[in-house]
Amino acid sequence: MTWKPRNLRELGRMIVGDAEYFQYRSSKYITEFFEDCDLEFVHQGETRPAWAAERVEEVLAMPKASATSMPDAFVRIIRRLLDRGEVVNDDAGRSLALGALNITLAREGWEAFYDDHGIAQIKHIATNTVAQMANPHRPFTPSELERRDQLLAYLGRCSEDELIEDVLLPLFRQLGFHRITAAGHRDKALEYGKDVWMKYTLPTLHVLYFGIQAKKGKLDSSGVSTSNVAEIHNQVSMMLGHEIFDPELSRRVLVDHAFIVAGGEITKQARNWIGNKLDASKRSQVMFMDRDDILNLFVVNNLPLPKAALPSPPSAWDLDEDVPF
Repeated sequence: MTWKPRNLRELGRMIVGDAEYFQYRSSKYITEFFEDCDLEFVHQGETRPAWAAERVEEVLAMPKASATSMPDAFVRIIRRLLDRGEVVNDDAGRSLALGALNITLAREGWEAFYDDHGIAQIKHIATNTVAQMANPHRPFTPSELERRDQLLAYLGRCSEDELIEDVLLPLFRQLGFHRITAAGHRDKALEYGKDVWMKYTLPTLHVLYFGIQAKKGKLDSSGVSTSNVAEIHNQVSMMLGHEIFDPELSRRVLVDHAFIVAGGEITKQARNWIGNKLDASKRSQVMFMDRDDILNLFVVNNLPLPKAALPSPPSAWDLDEDVPF
């Protein structure tokens, strides 16, 4: 990743504190700044902002997961730079520092922001994708557990269309998928086994197409279930065999992979049944996502909950007051 020299110089000045709203750092403290970012850069008297800009350029050249992500070291630099404990010039919330930094980042297509926990994050403006891949298996904070429980309750009462529109579409957009198109259930004849199709651009600029078959509740192998795997198997086979029209390319393309998504549990028996029914070539094209996957990804990516998932504000009659008559 190559940034314009002007933007590298401005970041260098912010790091060493030659820019307004950022703490001044002498040689020793510049070294400590990079140590806090887990980087072994040692300043030895070179011109401070120019040296810092060169180090940022080295960090940007480090490996990254995709075109819409950043090297972990650069994310740590941004978080250290926007540490709310380093107030300068009465900028108590660091909003002025954030605004100054975002002027520079925006020229390269990025934007910094504070999440709900006051931790600085950076996202790709065009795709609205957070630069650092969140770990859905890490321990959750109490506030994250509360949001997870609220979303869990919502998944238990929402309809299939609400699951798609309010939960899955925002989630996949945040994860970097684009051209997300929902078939909807108003036009069943044109679904061809998929509720949603979307595309994902690899770092090599090759494009993969994905289809989603979503079910509201538990997916099992019971013949009496309304969400049994035989129905899903037929829809997945139809999805993988039917072409979709990509308006950006003005041609029809096949779906590369199919997501089977359930708002409830996908049992092990259901996964095995589908795996046994599909031939070897199609088996590698199918991926599963159940309720726990949705909950964890939704929470760690800090997505706002659907309005219907939020607790209702107390009405006037719920207040513990005497009735005025």
